[in-house]
Amino acid sequence: MHSSDDTGKTTLHAPQKDASSGLLTVRDFERAARAALSAMAYDYYRSGADAERTLRENLRAYRRWQIHSRVLVDVSRLTLETEILGAPVSMPILVAPTAYHKLAHPEGELATARAAARAGTIFTVSTLATTSLEDIARASKGPLWFQLYVHKDRELTRSLVERAEAAGYRAIVLTVDTPVLGRRLRDVRNGFGLPNGLVMANLVDAKVAAGASGSALHRYIASRHDASLSWRDVAWLRGITRLPLLLKGIVRPDDTMLAVDAGAAGIIVSNHGARQLDSAPATLDVLPRVVEAAAGRVPVLVDGGVRWGTDVLKALALGANAVLLGRPVLWGLAAAGEAGVLRVLDILRDELATAMALAGCPSLASIDRALVERRPR
Repeated sequence: MHSSDDTGKTTLHAPQKDASSGLLTVRDFERAARAALSAMAYDYYRSGADAERTLRENLRAYRRWQIHSRVLVDVSRLTLETEILGAPVSMPILVAPTAYHKLAHPEGELATARAAARAGTIFTVSTLATTSLEDIARASKGPLWFQLYVHKDRELTRSLVERAEAAGYRAIVLTVDTPVLGRRLRDVRNGFGLPNGLVMANLVDAKVAAGASGSALHRYIASRHDASLSWRDVAWLRGITRLPLLLKGIVRPDDTMLAVDAGAAGIIVSNHGARQLDSAPATLDVLPRVVEAAAGRVPVLVDGGVRWGTDVLKALALGANAVLLGRPVLWGLAAAGEAGVLRVLDILRDELATAMALAGCPSLASIDRALVERRPR
């Protein structure tokens, strides 16, 4: 267990047993979440596209790297705090945008927002949230970003951006890897849709109801999302808001350079949790090339496959400024609501702090590329 003193430094203490839940890892929370969720909801959160090759590779990529620890380094005081686009955060672990939190818990995104604020980190709210972006902002004392899908109706898109800015969100995260929705076979077979009483609260006229054949979400995306989205639209978005714009879904160095040239304030290396193009590369595998292409001009974040504090350490060593958590947050929410989300974030923070100490890294600045090596074949 770790705690922070009044200087903001993290100090190692003897571990304390969590007698309240016995859930000690992200994997524990996933097992608890699976027991709590309907089969359709669990499959929706867990599934990847088609054969789920990329879903497996996102996890395996972290196993391909080893941490070569430094010794005889004073790690009695650890510093995990950092700043992302001007927002101070307690750790380089943020909450990724994920849809439909009320499928996991009745309080939905409100519980997630409160937990992220208590953990001192950023919560990225999805366009497809089951709570309105304004209600989430009112419930949270922490920094919020808003994830945006560009719709064919550009006035609707403009309205979402304006609402986020008016509500105090600090950045717009444009998802760029979803011109169409990837085929998620579990959702198709389950006839996935939202149960009665749940709506996409930011798009109140849109319905994604269960019961019809195939995935209702797939039909919604096909009817509403703009498959013509291009680099011209990045310029358009920058022209309608004062908020910084991050592009989420970058996996190539050339796209990274185009994004920076287009005025993106940040890059999120992402394959949409392996839910879009199956056989896309694992995000950790492409992270170093994206970091090199960004050349320090903008922060580079990464999501996909993070399940342990050592995973966070590896991503930081390969150049990420921070990671984002998607499914682990949903497992915490399903298992125990706000307390579960907070516990998942605390677990990852504690694991990262322990990994840093054992690797001889007292600060984020001391984590560098020399810390990790690919595992011998």
